[in-house]
Amino acid sequence: MLNVLNLIRWKNLLMIALTQLLVKYALLEPFGVAISLDGIGISLLIFATICIAAAGNIINDIYDVETDFVNKPHKLIVGNSISEKTAYNLFIVLNFIGVGVGFYLSHAVGKSAFFSLFVIISALLYVYATYLKRTLLIGNIVISILVALSVLIVGIFELLPALTLENRDIQLTFFKIIFDYAVFAFLLNLIREITKDVEDIDGDYKAGMNTLPIAIGRDRTGNVLFVLSLIPVLILIYYIVNSLYKNMLSAGYFVFFIVGPLIFVSIKLFSAKSKKDYHLISSLIKLVMFFGVLSLLIYYFNLKN
Repeated sequence: MLNVLNLIRWKNLLMIALTQLLVKYALLEPFGVAISLDGIGISLLIFATICIAAAGNIINDIYDVETDFVNKPHKLIVGNSISEKTAYNLFIVLNFIGVGVGFYLSHAVGKSAFFSLFVIISALLYVYATYLKRTLLIGNIVISILVALSVLIVGIFELLPALTLENRDIQLTFFKIIFDYAVFAFLLNLIREITKDVEDIDGDYKAGMNTLPIAIGRDRTGNVLFVLSLIPVLILIYYIVNSLYKNMLSAGYFVFFIVGPLIFVSIKLFSAKSKKDYHLISSLIKLVMFFGVLSLLIYYFNLKN
């Protein structure tokens, strides 16, 4: 059972579930915004998203056996503790469940076209694992868009079906907040994906992949990452100065738990040389993403106080 949980990356799935729950219960419901999903509805959306994401993690591991054998042999699951056939069957079942629940949910909110989102996400995860991740930057960008979509999909299902001429402005205001979080998730995940490519350069090279560090080298990729890491820092500083300067609690949270660690990540990227350095940076970015998700609670606390 533990091997299956590790195969589907249960910690990452919990992060997705937490994000979607906080978008609904810390951002949308407390402000009385018109929404489309009840408790069962949001549970089904989370379930569908997690099933498809878990299937994506499995197919990624199936096609990563060769690189993982070099990069992280101690974490190799497919072909070791779980057979490739079992993993592939699990991939098919989880995809079928996730897309099926997505089909039901799309019709339940009266937007049958939304069903295409689940099909597209499922297909992109398969294409990413089998082909795109071997191509220069395209795989990194696609998987980062999918991470952003796991945030944005709550706004799509909650806000858009309840959109009317009367509530248009308030609906779009909250959709923009969710969109901003999705953009932030995209940027951080893109930086993390490229960082992981540097960390895994040896196995990727042997597998014939064409990642950015293979194409331009570790040092140049480190410089690219340094520049990329400054973008979310500058965006957040602008946001704090212009929107949060009167709210010390919110400003303090963003400075100490998000901006500060991101600046540290930038400094580490500027001097990173070893695989250990890049592994630390990858872990720090994941931590920043976690604190970014928790920042949704600030909206709730500010409303109550």
